[in-house]
Amino acid sequence: MNPLYKQADVLVIGSGAAGMMAAKAAAQAGASVLLVDKSLVGRGGATILAQMTVAVALGEAEEDHPDIHFEDTMKGSRGMADPNIVKAIVDRGPELIREVEGYGVKWARTADGNHSQVVAPGHSRRRCVYVDILNTGGATSAGLRKAIWKDASIERLKNVMITKLVIEDGAVVGAVGFAAEQFQPVQISANAVILATGGLTEIYERNSASANMTGDGFMLAAEAGAELRDLEMVQFFPIAHLYPPLVGIDPIMWDPFRYKLGGRLLNGLQEEFMDKYNNEVAGKYTAARDQTTFAIFKEVEAGRGTPHGGAYLDFRMVPEDKLKEAFGPVIDLLKNQGVDLTRDMVEVAPMAHFTMGGIRVNTEMETTVPGLYACGELIYGMHGANRLSGNAITEALVTGRIAAEAASQVRGKQASAERLQVEMEQEQERLEQFWHPRQVDQDEVAMLSLKHELQKIMWAGAGPLRTEASLSRAVEQLRELRERVESAALAKVNFFALTLLEKIELFNMIQLSESIIMGALARRESRGAHVRLDYDSAYETAVSTKFQFDPSGKWTMEEIPLPAIH
Repeated sequence: MNPLYKQADVLVIGSGAAGMMAAKAAAQAGASVLLVDKSLVGRGGATILAQMTVAVALGEAEEDHPDIHFEDTMKGSRGMADPNIVKAIVDRGPELIREVEGYGVKWARTADGNHSQVVAPGHSRRRCVYVDILNTGGATSAGLRKAIWKDASIERLKNVMITKLVIEDGAVVGAVGFAAEQFQPVQISANAVILATGGLTEIYERNSASANMTGDGFMLAAEAGAELRDLEMVQFFPIAHLYPPLVGIDPIMWDPFRYKLGGRLLNGLQEEFMDKYNNEVAGKYTAARDQTTFAIFKEVEAGRGTPHGGAYLDFRMVPEDKLKEAFGPVIDLLKNQGVDLTRDMVEVAPMAHFTMGGIRVNTEMETTVPGLYACGELIYGMHGANRLSGNAITEALVTGRIAAEAASQVRGKQASAERLQVEMEQEQERLEQFWHPRQVDQDEVAMLSLKHELQKIMWAGAGPLRTEASLSRAVEQLRELRERVESAALAKVNFFALTLLEKIELFNMIQLSESIIMGALARRESRGAHVRLDYDSAYETAVSTKFQFDPSGKWTMEEIPLPAIH
């Protein structure tokens, strides 16, 4: 089939909040924009699932300033955030909240007209805005979708998998891939490329990710020569739903209600326990996510877990009218599935939620490869070893805009049609030889079954609690799984090349899993979300793990000392 050729000033790969904001901002700066997603544009990623809050120092609920937000974030990072990146994001947070409000995002307001702001664990002020009820991410995504749909400077391509960035004279000048619907080769020429493909938490058995968050952007950047940092730092959301089974409800939906109502965490003996780990007072929600995750698992380890291996979340002490007011229509969804919060507790347990390490960028969101930018959950620098609640959408919106403002000014050499043709032919040959090692009439194995094996390996070996033994065992299991994935043959198809896409995703996930384990083995300490049961204490000075991908397809890693934070 003839290749699909596209040309733009700025290519944006990924269309969650960060990608849509990047596309809109680049268009506003006068650039022609191509927004590409391997799924539906604006319908995937983490933002659309987010239900809680966005942290910005508006100062409308109480006295606040971006400098205070900066200090809270640096403290919460356990000494591992990049202060320059944190400052760049928190300084522009208020601006971006007001911008998306102009796109129709209706932040909750108080009776006097100010933005309604609440406090979240780790923040010293009431600075988190939200959209009721449980619609913060959905409303933000909807507003951005409307904004980019109206902009004639933004062309959108759905169901296109980008598999390689094109490099010329050391700079990114385009990309190649394929359209899954018709298995049509795609080649794109661009002055600059912005990666906005989201995190990698789909590699874990228990995760809150959308199914397309398989770490593609990390591997595109690594294979282009970019530097990555702290990939072992994965945040586990502490009170994700565990039991009883619920349908149509996000597993991390409990957090905002615990904010509002002070829901109690109880162990299997129905005892409050957070006071033992973080001096948390009953009815007050102050422990950060890493602390709560650790506490729940320690209770389970001590034999005080709930029947399904977690903790109880209890709202029974809250008057029924207050429950109905806070939960809104969700209270009926729960009751219809047999959960009456006036008399029932639910079981909760940690779940992989957010990637805190990522691609190394400067304050303009440029990677270590000229012409290549990254934003949103892909980047390193904002969170360190622990992300504060509310900082994720702030990061997505601000870094998307910053990346676009810088990328739209790039006037580098675009890839020529001849160069793209050569790159595309080489990539097609690689895909042909690697993903179809021999001709078969039907798939030899389902990629989804192998993906589930990977998720189990990573949860058991490199999940919330890690040891050298568990990590080393996971290394061996990954090696064996990788060999099976490489050798598995797929039936060739001319339309809807879903199995090919799944295999590319799975191989990306395996490669990233290897880097996570490499970093976790080297980090012989417990710090934030990274818990080594065989090393309780943290290094006296924080270090960052630096990853690069060599031409032979192997990760190299070194430890970089971080400056002391005062």
